[in-house]
Amino acid sequence: MKTISPRAYRFLEMIPGLLAWSVILFPIWGSFFVPKAVAYFTIAFLVYWFYQSLKTVYLGTKGYKLIQKATKANWQKKYQGEKKDNWLEWKKIKHIIFIPNYNETARKLAANLSALVKQKQIDKKQLIVVLAMEARFKGAEAKAKELVSKFKGQFGDLIVTYHPSDIEGEVIGKASNEAWAAKIIKKEVIDKRGWNIRYLTATTCDSDARFHTHYFSNLTYHFAKNPNRYHRFWQSPIFWHNNPNQIPAPIRIIGILGNVAHIADIQQPDGLFFNYSAYSLSFQLLDTIGYWDTNIIPEDWHIFLQAFFHQQGKITVEPLFTPTSIDAPEGINFWDALKNRYFQCQRHAWGATDIPYSISQAVAHPEIPLSVRAFRIYKVIKTHLVWSTNWFILTLGASLPAFLNPDFFQTSLGYNLPRFSQAVLTICLLFLFIAITLDMRLRPKEVKIKGFRGMIIHWGQWIIMPIATLFMAVLPALDAQTKLMRGKRLEYFITRKY
Repeated sequence: MKTISPRAYRFLEMIPGLLAWSVILFPIWGSFFVPKAVAYFTIAFLVYWFYQSLKTVYLGTKGYKLIQKATKANWQKKYQGEKKDNWLEWKKIKHIIFIPNYNETARKLAANLSALVKQKQIDKKQLIVVLAMEARFKGAEAKAKELVSKFKGQFGDLIVTYHPSDIEGEVIGKASNEAWAAKIIKKEVIDKRGWNIRYLTATTCDSDARFHTHYFSNLTYHFAKNPNRYHRFWQSPIFWHNNPNQIPAPIRIIGILGNVAHIADIQQPDGLFFNYSAYSLSFQLLDTIGYWDTNIIPEDWHIFLQAFFHQQGKITVEPLFTPTSIDAPEGINFWDALKNRYFQCQRHAWGATDIPYSISQAVAHPEIPLSVRAFRIYKVIKTHLVWSTNWFILTLGASLPAFLNPDFFQTSLGYNLPRFSQAVLTICLLFLFIAITLDMRLRPKEVKIKGFRGMIIHWGQWIIMPIATLFMAVLPALDAQTKLMRGKRLEYFITRKY
């Protein structure tokens, strides 16, 4: 197996930051020396942005219809009407649900568990819930005891694990907690009770996740029927729909944009999307790949890449259109909420560490077709690069050449570049209107926008979209990539769930 030296790996870690800053600075120095190149680069990105916006709205609209269909379906009856000989037995399937947590309140965790109690079309004895506590949190045992007492007998089992804080080589965070809990369940529950691991799924989620009432019946159906079930992840669209009316407008804007983008992402025609946040996979796959790596922070894309390279590129993600609702970051006041969102986004953007990881793994696995490895690397790089640079290209790319180089402005290309940019972005406002409307229709009844005043506030907030996207999405990502480039490690910052 080919390996990359530590020195080479360190260089790979610099790639996200180097690419981001190269793209951001290019319109500045390029306006003086190669203004035509800057103009054509900006035009190309505007065309790409138009295409992405159109595709997001199209797939978002299609996804909305699929959500309506999935949430109304009776998955158990569908199973009974379609069952074939190679399908797994419905009643034999068990879902092991990991809820890693640290300082979240018992009330927040109880809301998660209550959503599981409300699962329909499935025997709740098929749900094995694992409260993955951190031993370093002083109130962990008392909180677990309270929850176990409240939800006793509601599931097939409600198990508590306590992740030690002194395991050498581990990074504090969700991944190390999940890995500890899963290994305990495999040894102390699955093996001792003699369960057939081929009939088990593993689902992981944050403490604030609330699964749709049909999520696990939907998962049971797809797990039972898919002949490639041991090479699959299952992903539902994730919506910030638990508390949209309790958060500041800049955070709400990011959430709405993300909600529609998530619906589109899990339908990408190239099939290169990843699982994220709350997702499911077979327990056999999880056990085969050795569980979550314990020395990383963002674990969702990383666990996919672990499985992808371990299983010779055979892993894909299958969408489930029964949505999962989570909290948007809150705080004790306006500024505290913005700070929490900034650090949450920075932590997510630390997933840029998957770029050196995926490249090194691609080198180590030449048995996987080159095109398959290359497209996965491309997807990871493109996502993180566009994330940290799009704002600068869209807002400054068309104006800087003319502003910094008046002679270029006298040319036909220089004169028309700002006008072309304005025309494209104006059309994109129509796509934005559709995305906002989709999110409004997808909201649960309890958080629907009410009254004339509510509608005015909801639509009026979009005037600050350029500021919100810069400070709540782009700069945190650029900050994370710059830290990685400079060799500074990011410490795990927990987004407190109120």
